[in-house]
Amino acid sequence: MTKLYGAIEAGGTKFVCAVADEDLNVVERVSIPTTVPEETMTDVFAFFEKYEVESIGIASFGPIDVNRKSDTYGYITNTPKPGWKDYNFLGEMKKRFDVPYAWTTDVNGAAYGELKRGAAKGKDSCVYLTVGTGVGAGVVVGGKVIEGFGHPEVGHITMRRHPEDHYEGHCPFHKDCLEGLACGPAVEARQGGVKAYDIPKDDKAWEILAYYLAQACMDLTLILSPEKIVFGGGVSKQEQLFPMIRESFKEQMKGYVPTPDLDDYIVHVDLGDDAGITGCFLLAQEAAAK
Repeated sequence: MTKLYGAIEAGGTKFVCAVADEDLNVVERVSIPTTVPEETMTDVFAFFEKYEVESIGIASFGPIDVNRKSDTYGYITNTPKPGWKDYNFLGEMKKRFDVPYAWTTDVNGAAYGELKRGAAKGKDSCVYLTVGTGVGAGVVVGGKVIEGFGHPEVGHITMRRHPEDHYEGHCPFHKDCLEGLACGPAVEARQGGVKAYDIPKDDKAWEILAYYLAQACMDLTLILSPEKIVFGGGVSKQEQLFPMIRESFKEQMKGYVPTPDLDDYIVHVDLGDDAGITGCFLLAQEAAAK
């Protein structure tokens, strides 16, 4: 009998729920709007009640509690998303489906998918950086998702400012962190509200953004030495950025440490919008095997 596995990629806009077989052939996949838990989760439960799955992998928007020793392990914690703050996501799933679970962040799920099936396939480590409405990163080292008392919040590392950037920063907590200076709303605010897709490809705005993303790549390289840095999110659709990021990375690193060939080191997401759900399936399979 064919074994089935469940996956939930829980985003702030939509939940993608899917069931697949051992070879990751998708049996069914649905998209459910993220409204309030009472509505969204009712649809999630109804979807999985149709199947007997071996396990379920969940990659959720956050912040979430990933510390197994914590009283709030499995919760979505201090999110601004109405209704979801302090929501016991994993606990509610366990009440209804008595199966093994994998529980991690949305970006960790995508990082794991890219490591196993995408741009970092065949490697042992990678960082997946998503740059869009916000900035986040998933980290996999030694084939394992990195977690400690919490999960990485790479979007909030402090940035050294570009000398020509006078924008105060979008982040309400830190102003000039990576997210505050490099997220989509920050790029658009610098241009007086012009949408990113309307900004000319040769505009100074992209040079400034590339500087910050390259700086983040340098910091991650110096701290983690990943074998690949993979970019996803809306920024990954701005193809002109990648040569600029690599060139700025080279300038800022100043040859301090050797790196792989930059064309093969700082790369575009390979699985696209399927990175997260792929990672969920793979983590679900691991959870079932334990």
